[in-house]
Amino acid sequence: MAVTKRAGRNKTKDAAGVTSKVPFMKGAVGSSAGGQGPPKKAFYEGSKKKEVGVSDLTLISKISNEAINENLMKRFEAAEIYTYIGHVLISVNPFRDLGIYVDSVMEAYKGKNRLEMPPHVFAIAEASYYNMNAYRDNQCIIISGESGAGKTEAAKRIMQYIANVSGGQQNSHITEIKNMVLATNPLLEAFGCAKTLRNNNSSRHGKYLEIQFNAQGEPCGANITNYLLEKARVVGQIMNERNFHIFYQFAKAASPAYRELFGIQTPEAYAYTSNSRCLDVPGIDDTKEFSETLQAMKVIGLTQQEQDDIFRLLAAILWIGNVQFREEESGSAAIIDPGVTDFAAYLLQVDGVALNKALSIRIVETSRGGRRGSIYESPLNAAQATAVRDTLAKAIYNNLFEWIVDRINVSMKAREQTSYTIGILDIYGFEIFDKNSFEQLCINYVNEKLQQIFIELTLKTEQEEYVREQIEWQPIKYFNNKIVCDLIEEKRPPGVFAALNDACATAHADPSAADGTFIQRLNALSTNPHFAQRQTQFIIKHYAGDVTYQIEHMTDKNKDQLLRDILELMEASDNQFLHTIFPQQVGATDTKGRRPPTASDKIKASANDLVNTLSKATPSYIRTIKPNQNKSPKEYDSAAVLHQIKYLGLQENVRIRRAGFAYRQTFERFVDRFYLLSSKTSYAGDYIWTGDPRSGSEQILKDTRIPKEEWQMGTTKAFIKTPETLFALETMRDRYWHNMAIRIQRAWRNYLRYRTECAIRIQRWWRNLTGSTDFVKLRDYGHTVLAGRKERRRFSIIGSRRFMGDYLGVDNRGGYGEHVRNSVQIPASDQTLFSCRGEMLVSKLGRSSKPNPRLIVLTNRNFYIVTQSIVNNQLQILSDRTIPLGTIKFIGTSNLRDDWFSLGVGAPGQPDPLISCIFKTELFTHMKGLMTGIFDLRIGPTIEYNKKPGKIAVVKTLKDPAVPRDDLYKSGMIHVGPGEPPNSVSRPTPKPRAKPAKAITSGGLLKKSVNGKLSSQARGRATPQPQARPVPQQLPGGGSSTVSSNPSTVMPAAIKPVTPVLQQQPMSNGYGGNQQRNSMGSSVASTRAPPPPPPPPPAATPSQDPMARALYDFAGQSANELTLTKGEILIILQKEGNGKKGVPCLHAIIREKDIIVGENKS
Repeated sequence: MAVTKRAGRNKTKDAAGVTSKVPFMKGAVGSSAGGQGPPKKAFYEGSKKKEVGVSDLTLISKISNEAINENLMKRFEAAEIYTYIGHVLISVNPFRDLGIYVDSVMEAYKGKNRLEMPPHVFAIAEASYYNMNAYRDNQCIIISGESGAGKTEAAKRIMQYIANVSGGQQNSHITEIKNMVLATNPLLEAFGCAKTLRNNNSSRHGKYLEIQFNAQGEPCGANITNYLLEKARVVGQIMNERNFHIFYQFAKAASPAYRELFGIQTPEAYAYTSNSRCLDVPGIDDTKEFSETLQAMKVIGLTQQEQDDIFRLLAAILWIGNVQFREEESGSAAIIDPGVTDFAAYLLQVDGVALNKALSIRIVETSRGGRRGSIYESPLNAAQATAVRDTLAKAIYNNLFEWIVDRINVSMKAREQTSYTIGILDIYGFEIFDKNSFEQLCINYVNEKLQQIFIELTLKTEQEEYVREQIEWQPIKYFNNKIVCDLIEEKRPPGVFAALNDACATAHADPSAADGTFIQRLNALSTNPHFAQRQTQFIIKHYAGDVTYQIEHMTDKNKDQLLRDILELMEASDNQFLHTIFPQQVGATDTKGRRPPTASDKIKASANDLVNTLSKATPSYIRTIKPNQNKSPKEYDSAAVLHQIKYLGLQENVRIRRAGFAYRQTFERFVDRFYLLSSKTSYAGDYIWTGDPRSGSEQILKDTRIPKEEWQMGTTKAFIKTPETLFALETMRDRYWHNMAIRIQRAWRNYLRYRTECAIRIQRWWRNLTGSTDFVKLRDYGHTVLAGRKERRRFSIIGSRRFMGDYLGVDNRGGYGEHVRNSVQIPASDQTLFSCRGEMLVSKLGRSSKPNPRLIVLTNRNFYIVTQSIVNNQLQILSDRTIPLGTIKFIGTSNLRDDWFSLGVGAPGQPDPLISCIFKTELFTHMKGLMTGIFDLRIGPTIEYNKKPGKIAVVKTLKDPAVPRDDLYKSGMIHVGPGEPPNSVSRPTPKPRAKPAKAITSGGLLKKSVNGKLSSQARGRATPQPQARPVPQQLPGGGSSTVSSNPSTVMPAAIKPVTPVLQQQPMSNGYGGNQQRNSMGSSVASTRAPPPPPPPPPAATPSQDPMARALYDFAGQSANELTLTKGEILIILQKEGNGKKGVPCLHAIIREKDIIVGENKS
């Protein structure tokens, strides 16, 4: 039964915050009836399309054929052609393209069950594909309805959907199989479909396409079974109908080579294509479809030689049809134009005389007492010769069509193990014409068998199973058409086919005599209520209506034999392909002397094989309805549709659907499918139930809180009443694995957080241990760049200060820094060494210069000055100026603690920039490392720069104690407070305070023990370790040292400085992203309260070298003498006796060079 997964679902969030889908079902978990809280507040679905009528006829208020017809008419007029009866799909042919088979619609039905989406043929295909994978059962889709109701189109859409959703795109063989399956549609339509009065693309044969899948649900092969090609259409059609499409495609669009080689002309030139006076069909482009047919042949794998052989025989059939006969005075037939016969013989590659003789003369062999008698030739009259001609054409086309089907099967044969199949049955619909013959009898017989399958599986078998399983059930009356099937196919008592075969066997020589014998045999059926005889006609009361059949020529069509003359002619052909499609003599008896099977024997055997095949699979049904006989997209013939509703038994189907159970399964398979839903039958995915399967099934339904009225327990099976309940069970089963996956994901994420936390702690410990050595070394090297010539800000020399470099994160991926890099168009190959916020002095016409905010970016090639502005409420970042480092002649800055400096570029047409940057020392350090040999830092009481090209401006600096913090630019003067001494160096890096070790179980990463205490190992790690403190060094003059114990010459000039760049987002502290200060140009700075005195410096560690303190000021007179200030401390490294006048000298390493000073004794 066509059931699928996952009911209609509402999106909620579980405890883990993961969106999931849960069913809302009466009494189910999560509903108000289940005690889990009221449903959420409803909302108006304004965008939801209003439903026309009811989409499922089981919901109709009044069950009657008229009510069903009215509902279908409403939906047809609203372009809603699909309607459900439970899992059965009703399809009304729209006779136009509604745009409902596009890729977007196909995607919408993927993974959805019947209730989640409107009725559609894609929903049936999705249900079959899902059930095959979920329940490991073979599936079949039975499409039934009268001719022109849309069966072939439905089959094509099912193949299209399955090919799209079945995966395997990475496997070339699977993709090839999919393409072949789709290519069978245009190929078999060309050779097996024709235009009839009721349908422009009517299937004149039946086919059962079986798509084979591997264990992964990927198509690995396919097989087509052909049923009863209407070969009589090759030689004759009623008015306004056509022959098979391929003849018109070939005659209209054949290549010049084919036209010359096979003598192909337009369709008007051939009797087989023009006698019905219908050469064109609205909506069919024969030329375009011929190219699609050729492409399909290539996809299937037909070689060029095979294609040539096919078209050669098609041409031969067309030319055979042009052979005309006249009757001579003797009554024998004579060919009117022997040239036509000769050309047909050329195409068949036989002798022209032999073909002429085979068409006009019949060889008769007599026999006596089982012995061969004499052989003589019997001339045929014109009518008989025409019949032989048509028999030859029909035999060639029928065998050619069967060869094409076999060739397709060879190409689509599975190359790996086949696990499951989905079959699609597309067979001719029920037919009632003014004159119905043997072909219509066979077609309607097959439709009776399909109707019997539908009755057996949906009506009769279902009710019998309810009785057998002791299920409470209200029986429904219905018509069982088995009596009609027996009327046609039974041998005892003999049915129509048995009487027909008996007539063919007893009077086989004369067709008219055989027809008379058949009439006599039919008299035995007169007592059957579904049969009536009318002289040369008989009536069968089919499920779809009464049909009157013509007896004339019926026995001859049933024989399905070729004359010996024709068979010998085929054997004599030089065309090997013709030998292939005629492998053996059709009329020959077997070794046991039994007669060959007749056409009725073949169709009966094929129909029974089809029934057996379908019975072994789980069926899905599509019942197609033809709204009118004029193929109009707007006309709805209510009377005609009502008739179809009655004979399809839709009313009985609705009644049974409403009274029955949508799903049933054996206890064993039910428990195997849903044991995960109960904690008593499963644990962590394992089956733990120890009871019998019946009690296990009942336990599962109770634990899932399914209402008792929704299920019943039979003797061997569990029955679910509504599809919604089954969908809810499937959804809960899917959610079980979903929740298990969430638990695994949560554990994995927990483990990743644990690893990350451990790595962070290790990194933090290592940084604390090493003190960020590289950044500290770079900081200490920065002191040598200033060479003791510039006062320092107090916060510049604190121990925690590090030269981090890229404060804006310009080299980072994502974030603000990347936006700056892209806006300024910094090349990807350039490395950003330094970036921060600052200010630049901007001159405006008629106004004094004023500092404006800027961004400063230093790469290994250029110095960028970047501006920001708001344009249309959007941040716009532009490059104000790009200065190559090689063009910077000097850098000018003052000897006070202000942050201003100038870049001496001297570019023509542009002034030199005057910039304020609080990280100026770090910037100078990086620039010195990049500008080797050309770096010139000028430090003095003033700052010089080219305010205009060729015009040098001087900015003076004034030490103003009233400026407690930062500096203030005003009218060419920089006011700045007092700073630290020029020779100040960074204080020692402070050590972190000792604190208890943080347990790895903190933060929810790992669970603690049961009593909530840490393990002994964790407690050991948590014990604080004693930390050594620096001991103040007493100097000879008393007091403590005021400088760092680290030597001021940490990095000699000869060693290139290390320039690490920290890849991080801009920091928010005083050394990070917000470096812009509001003191410049602001009057607020003058009103601030003075800051508290700086904290005393940390005590220096004892030095191993002797030290001395200057007792008085000393001004150095030469390059090797040091200027000293009273109280300054020197580290004595070596004493030498080669000073002036023999006085010993002190040798010390100060800054970047050796200094010789006189000895000063205290």
